[in-house]
Order: sequence, then C-alpha cells, then structure tokens
Amino acid sequence: MDSPGQTTVLSPGKRVAGPQGTRLFSAEELRQVAREAAPVLLGRASASTPVLEGANGDLQGQRLSLRPGRQTIGRRGDNDIVLDDLSVSASHAWIVNQQNHYVIMNTLSTNGTFVNGKRIHETTLRHGDRVRFGQVEFTFLTRERGTGGVARPGWLALGAATVVAMGVAAWWLV
Repeated sequence: MDSPGQTTVLSPGKRVAGPQGTRLFSAEELRQVAREAAPVLLGRASASTPVLEGANGDLQGQRLSLRPGRQTIGRRGDNDIVLDDLSVSASHAWIVNQQNHYVIMNTLSTNGTFVNGKRIHETTLRHGDRVRFGQVEFTFLTRERGTGGVARPGWLALGAATVVAMGVAAWWLV
C-alpha cells in the first residue's frame, strides 16, 4: 500500500489519481489532448464561420475555426487555440466576435501581435488579413479564395468591351 501523498504508477506511462483525486498527466499527454481538442476545420470558410489558415511552419495550410464569442490564443494549454511555438506568449491574444465583426486584441504578449505587418493592440479583421502571433502567421478568411463580391478581371474586360462596342455602334448609327 502506498503512503499518503504518493502517486501509484501501474506501468510506465500509466498514472492514477494523486492523493486528493487529482489526475496527473505528462507533458506529452497534455500536448496530445491539446492536439485532439484543436479547433481544426476542414470545411469551407464563410462569413458565419471564418477561419485562420496557417501561412508558415508546421501549421501551413491547416485551418482553425473561429466560433462566436471570445477565443484565447497562446502557448499555454488552457487557451482555446494553442500554438506550440516559443515565440508565442502563454496568453498571447484574444479574438472576439463583436456583432459579426472579428476583433483581435493583443494581451501584452512579449513578441507582439501583427496584422498585415503592423503591430496592433486591437483591430477589426477583414478577409485576407495576414495575422502574426510572434513568428506564427495565419491568413484570416471569411470566404474561399477566388469567390466573393469582387468582379473577376475576365468579366470586367468583357463588360468594358461590350460597352465600347455598343458606343461605337450607337455613334455609327447616328
């Protein structure tokens, strides 16, 4: 029988509860839990479900969904979005959905929070903004690339050519 205050180890890597029922985890077990709980979104970005898409390093191409309310970002395991990089502070930033506008706030991080290369304290994110926490960079997406309300150059050129042709035809007939 173990004496009070000791942890029983059943086999290597397997631990039971501590003296007051507290469950003990190794650092690797905590990292695994954080990876499994990470808000990765494999679907499409939309205005109602924006994503942060990794732009560099191990996160390149990975998507992290942003949900309504406030999300915390940092290196510590209790953040909503955990970034395991030494350039990211334990509690680095918040992203808050305020009336369907996503606002990012730096929380006194050591290496700063940047949007489009500019160090910020607080700013509203827009589709396509480049967001950097320390050295970890993301792109904020509210729609898929190549879609949205912006006219494509091919359609713009076709429309301009049509207007010019109609103008020449009207001038010729007059």
